[in-house]
Amino acid sequence: MCPMRNISLDSVDASPCAALAIGTDYAFGTLLDTHSHRRAQFLYGMTGLMEVGTEEGAWVVPPYTGVWIPAQKPHRVRMNGVSTRSVYILPDAAPRRGTACEVLVVRPLLHALLLASADVPARYPSDSRDGALMQLILFELAQAPTLPLFAPIPRDPDLARLCTALLARPDIRASADDWARHLHRSPRTFARVFQQQTGMSFGAWRQQACLMAALSRLSAGTPVTQVALDLGYDSPSAFSTMFRKALGAPPSSFLQAARQL
Repeated sequence: MCPMRNISLDSVDASPCAALAIGTDYAFGTLLDTHSHRRAQFLYGMTGLMEVGTEEGAWVVPPYTGVWIPAQKPHRVRMNGVSTRSVYILPDAAPRRGTACEVLVVRPLLHALLLASADVPARYPSDSRDGALMQLILFELAQAPTLPLFAPIPRDPDLARLCTALLARPDIRASADDWARHLHRSPRTFARVFQQQTGMSFGAWRQQACLMAALSRLSAGTPVTQVALDLGYDSPSAFSTMFRKALGAPPSSFLQAARQL
């Protein structure tokens, strides 16, 4: 039996099995440019942090969470010190039916199953132990809760450019009035268009951008105080309050708690 580690999907994609798992180690900063798969994918990072982008927006994926990517969805991924398990699932067997990517919480049982999955060969009987293990992964993926780690990109090209620039250099002080003036729109029109095109208020979207950047920087070892100041917060306590409300834990303990799963 050949372990399913550091091999290409193309080499095993012809398998008739509903779900395949591959473990891959990536050097820091590796960019997987825009691509898609005929199978849906659950991409799980056991270490490091992943940044995922599609035409719809951007996600950040910290350790002990993973991203659900529907079949045929073009996406790109930047790997920052990541060791992954990917489960590739035929569309008819996909346990999640949405058309958008999602960041999912990986609970201890799913974590253990994903660790074991890289020992499951590309072809296995559905009524075997390997088949039961992969089926249980699908059940757990169907039940996995989501995390709010997504910033949608609007369709309007001028507004999209401003959003993309803020994602690159997030700042909680970014002003809706300033953006409205830049786009030659009234504040009311800007607020309405932004809500229509992203499904979020400008303030909520700006907070998401800062939250995703914070996770990236915290996972790289940047101190909480420095992250807060870099993102434009008046104080570390203001930043910590936002972080706790969004993710249910303070920034000082969020990643530490995740690594203890």
